[in-house]
Amino acid sequence: MEKLWKIKQQLKNKNIIDVLLENRGLTTKTKISEFFNPPKPWEIKLIDQTQIKKALLRIKKAIKNQELIIVYGDYDADGICGTAILWETLHSQKANVLPFIPDRERHGYGLSKKGIDEITKNSKFQIPNSKLLIITVDNGIVANKAIDYAKKKGIDVIVTDHHQIKDLPNAQSIIWSDKVCGAAVAWMLAKELDPAIKTEFLDLACIATISDMMPLTGPNRSFAYFGLKELNQTKRLGLKALFEEAGLKQGLIESWQVGYIIGPRLNAMGRLESALDSLRLLCTKDNQRAQNLAVILGLTNKQRQEMTLKSFEHAKNGINTNKKLLFIAHESYSAGVIGLVAGKLVEHFYKPAIVISKNKDISKGSVRSVKGFNIIEYLRIFENQGYFEELGGHPMAAGFTVKNAMLAQVEKKLQESAREYIKDEWLQPQLLADCELNLDLVNDKLIKDIKKFAPFGQGNFQPNFVTRNVEITDCRQMGATGKHLRLCFKNGVKNLQAIAFGLGESGPKLLPGKKVDILYTVDENNWNGKTSIQLKIRDIKLF
Repeated sequence: MEKLWKIKQQLKNKNIIDVLLENRGLTTKTKISEFFNPPKPWEIKLIDQTQIKKALLRIKKAIKNQELIIVYGDYDADGICGTAILWETLHSQKANVLPFIPDRERHGYGLSKKGIDEITKNSKFQIPNSKLLIITVDNGIVANKAIDYAKKKGIDVIVTDHHQIKDLPNAQSIIWSDKVCGAAVAWMLAKELDPAIKTEFLDLACIATISDMMPLTGPNRSFAYFGLKELNQTKRLGLKALFEEAGLKQGLIESWQVGYIIGPRLNAMGRLESALDSLRLLCTKDNQRAQNLAVILGLTNKQRQEMTLKSFEHAKNGINTNKKLLFIAHESYSAGVIGLVAGKLVEHFYKPAIVISKNKDISKGSVRSVKGFNIIEYLRIFENQGYFEELGGHPMAAGFTVKNAMLAQVEKKLQESAREYIKDEWLQPQLLADCELNLDLVNDKLIKDIKKFAPFGQGNFQPNFVTRNVEITDCRQMGATGKHLRLCFKNGVKNLQAIAFGLGESGPKLLPGKKVDILYTVDENNWNGKTSIQLKIRDIKLF
C-alpha cells in the first residue's frame, strides 16, 4: 500500500530548529526550556501521596517484623527492570524480599490465583509464622479477583502499575500513574523508600521506558534522557556483557539500540523461556555468569526472531485482508510471539490485527492497533458481554484470554462492529515529514541541531525530511535476501550515502541516473573508527 506523505510546513526562510520546535508543539519559552532541559526524575511527582504513605507504612512494618515481601513482576522488559529496581532497593533496606516473575504459560499475565498459589505452596517462599506482603510491578491494576483471593488468604497486596484502570482493586495501596512505564512507577516507590536514590536504577528505568514504547515526552523524556547517560556508564555486569554480546559499544548507546537490540533480548526470555534469566542478568555480581546469561539471551532472541517470522508468514498468507480488523487463530502460534506477529501484520497491511494462540480449552490473544483506533477501549465494549476471560492493555496494544468455544462468536462480533467503528482514514498509512529540504543543507551542522532533540522514540520521532528530484548514482541490494538497499545520491559534486531498510523490492527500478523523491532521517554512520553522514530512507517515490 502506497504511503501518504504529509509535510508539516515549508522551511522557507525559517531556521530548521524553529521548524522542528513548532512541529512538536514547543512554541513557548517554558516548553522549549523544559524540552531541552528536562526535569530530573527525582524532582518529578506523579504519585498520590496518600497512597505513598500507606505503602511506606506497610512496607516498613513488613521490614521491621521480617515478613516475607514478594516483588511480583512481569515477564517483559518493563516488568523485569521494575522488579530489579524494587527488589534491590528493598534488599538494601534489610527486607526479607524475593522476586517472582510469572511464567507466561503456567500463570498467565500479571497477579493471578495460580501465581499466588505457587507462592503460598512453594517451600522457597515460606517463612514459618510470618505474614506475606506482595508488591506488584507493572501489573495488578486490573487484578481485582486475584487481590481479593490474596486477601482471603491473609496476604496484603500493594499495587504498582501504569496500565489503564477499569475498577480499582481492593489493595492495601495503589501506586499508579499512566504517565510513565511500570518500572518508572516502581522507581518512584523505591525513591520514597530510600530518599538518597537519584541516578541509581535510571539505567533500568530507561530501558523499560523505551522498550515499553512510552511516548518520549514529559516525564518519560526525563527518564530516557538521564537514563541513557547512566546506561552508557553502567557498572552492571550483566548489561555490559549484553552490550558485548550484541556488538554495542558502551558510550555510544542511544534509544534505537535500547528499543531494537537490548529490549528484545530481555523480552525474549519471557516469550520463550524463563524471564528470571533476564532478571538474573540485570542483577548478577558474577562476571562469568553475566557472560553466560548474555549468550543465552542472544541465542533465545534469535530463536524468537525465527519463530516470529515463521508465524508471520503463515498468518500473512492465511488471513482475510478484506476486513477492517485482521483476525487469525492457530494452534502453531506460540503465545510468546503472537504480539510481535500482530505488530508485523499491522506494519504490512496497516490494519489493526488480532493474533490468537489456540490451546486446548482457553486461547490467548494479542492485539496491535493503528493510530487513531483505541484498541483497549474498543475491546472493553464487549468485556461485560462475557466474550473474554481476561482483558488488559493500552490504546495501541492489548491482550486477552478467550474460551475456544467462544472464538467464532468473538471473531464475528468484533468484525461486525469494526465495520462501523473503524474509520477508513485510520487505515491509510501516513508518513509525516517536518519540512522539505535541499540536500546541500544536510551537513554536520544539521546533525548537531538534530541531536539536540534526542532521545528519539514514540511521541518524539527523529526529524524526517523530504527532498525531491534527487539523482541516484548507485543502488545495491543488501542482506541475505536483498531486503535492504544501500544507495548513493548526487549532492553537488559529491555523493551522499544512504541506507533503506525493507525497501529492497524497489531496487531493480532504482537505476543510476534516475530521479526520485525521498523521505528520510539524517544520521551518522560509525564504521572502523570513521564517522560520516548517512541518510536513512523511509520511503521512495519514483517519477
